[in-house]
Amino acid sequence: MLFAELPRWVQPAIDFSRQWRKGMSQTISDRSVVVAAKDQVSCDLAGEAAILNIKSGVYYGLDQVGARIWNLMQEPREVLEIQNAITGEYEVEPEKCAQDLMVLLEKLLAEGLIEVKNGSDA
Repeated sequence: MLFAELPRWVQPAIDFSRQWRKGMSQTISDRSVVVAAKDQVSCDLAGEAAILNIKSGVYYGLDQVGARIWNLMQEPREVLEIQNAITGEYEVEPEKCAQDLMVLLEKLLAEGLIEVKNGSDA
């Protein structure tokens, strides 16, 4: 999973299992445009990312791949563009990348850390 392991006191106490969907998300598609939300601050921690949701006060951590995705989302980008960047930079099958990326994006969306627009709305 792309969320890094953090001490218990900084992990959100949320069950993400209901967020899991096989294949494409009903909320996010490969043509959706995603961008980091305004109500968060983040920083690099030795190649990983720490993110604070300003509204909730909850901290999150992303591993190196998650941090790369997070960096790409500092500007609005299509999900497919992010997927292509990750498959070009890391040894990962496109299908596995797409699946893991959707899971991460759903989690970030559920926590209010990203904004999503459908491709036709962007």
